[in-house]
Amino acid sequence: YNSTDCRVVMGLECRPAVFCAEREMRRIRDFTRFFMPRLGRPIVPAIYRANFLHFYLDIAWFAITAATAMSFVGVFITRQGASAFQLGLLSAGPAVVNLLISTAAGQWLERQPLEKAVLRTAVFTRLTYLPWVILPFFLPPAAQVWALLALTVLAAIPGAALNMGFNALFAEAVPGEWRGFVAGRRNALYAVIFIGVTLLAGWILNTLPFPLGYQAIFALAVLGAAMSTVHLGLIKLPPMEKAAPAAPSKGRRLRWDLLRGPLGKVLAALLIFHLTLFLAAPLFSLYMVNDLRLTDSQISFGTAVFYVAMLAGSLSLDGLARRWGNQKVTALGAFFFGCYPLVMALWRSVWGFMVASPFGGLGWGLASGAMINWLLERVSPTERAASLVWYNLAINGAMLVGSLLGSAGGEWLGVRTALLVFGGMRMLSALYILKRG
Repeated sequence: YNSTDCRVVMGLECRPAVFCAEREMRRIRDFTRFFMPRLGRPIVPAIYRANFLHFYLDIAWFAITAATAMSFVGVFITRQGASAFQLGLLSAGPAVVNLLISTAAGQWLERQPLEKAVLRTAVFTRLTYLPWVILPFFLPPAAQVWALLALTVLAAIPGAALNMGFNALFAEAVPGEWRGFVAGRRNALYAVIFIGVTLLAGWILNTLPFPLGYQAIFALAVLGAAMSTVHLGLIKLPPMEKAAPAAPSKGRRLRWDLLRGPLGKVLAALLIFHLTLFLAAPLFSLYMVNDLRLTDSQISFGTAVFYVAMLAGSLSLDGLARRWGNQKVTALGAFFFGCYPLVMALWRSVWGFMVASPFGGLGWGLASGAMINWLLERVSPTERAASLVWYNLAINGAMLVGSLLGSAGGEWLGVRTALLVFGGMRMLSALYILKRG
């Protein structure tokens, strides 16, 4: 470095070369600190690169399943005559299964090699998507609704172990300092794929007659689920992280003592947040189809807008989490997610749906990535398995109660009024996360 170079490049009026070099380096450091949270760290340790790649490809393929089967199943059964109660069962049924078998699933996971357990449960869970494609050939509309509900409940049996196993695998395979980085980029990739596939699904549904269009997008869901499972099976723990399966706990099925520590506060906050999520969840399909009279293409376009905003939130996740911490980012995401039903219900038109979608996407992009990292940073590695059992119980308890009360609230208050009430409750949950979590 010399003073002439600095004056030419940076416009500095300084004479001592050392001073100029230090000042330039400070500016470069400040530039890096500002932009790197957005661009991501460029160098991933070689030992983690293959696993990170498979985590990314897992979510990329699963985004196809989410953008087709998971996104449109509520709309499909609504068009087949499903009631608010049946839409509530879409979430409540799996929640009941999870509550009944979570502790047993957690103990089973403790006795299994983690990678193999995740692969096996993923295979059995995702095989249940295959019958979705052929149901309309054999059953009348009302029977199709109940068959899809039954398949969803069936998938929840191995799915309970899959959810806990995947979170444990992520925690073991991704070091704490890289979790925000990987989670944010997984969510961003998910959003990009989801947007494209959602628009494709809308085009398919508009082009093909009902129900053939839904069968076509459900076939895409099967492909996405199969390829996602392949990449889950390719994730391998580094040798230093591998350990023999833990011996099953004796005498206690649940670690009640954990609730007296930091885990208890986090679980209470996440329980309240998820309760408000699932209160509104059964009502969106009813409101979009019966009240707003949206077409499939309008629903797919609004969903794409949702995931564009989720992409923005996901890319910001790592930087915001490092600056503010995962707790505050979770609260911010919950606040934006509360705006989603409020704006949709206040502005009763297709434009209200379109304007509400970015709020929901931004909120979910932040909250979904930050909340599990918030939980993991509050528990020690030796307590991780027992803590994830409690997390699974809390989330599924919220799903069960919220889905049933939400559908009942929609019938009692009316769908639009219920969305306003539940949106306000989401915002209150954000305040609780910020102050009490």
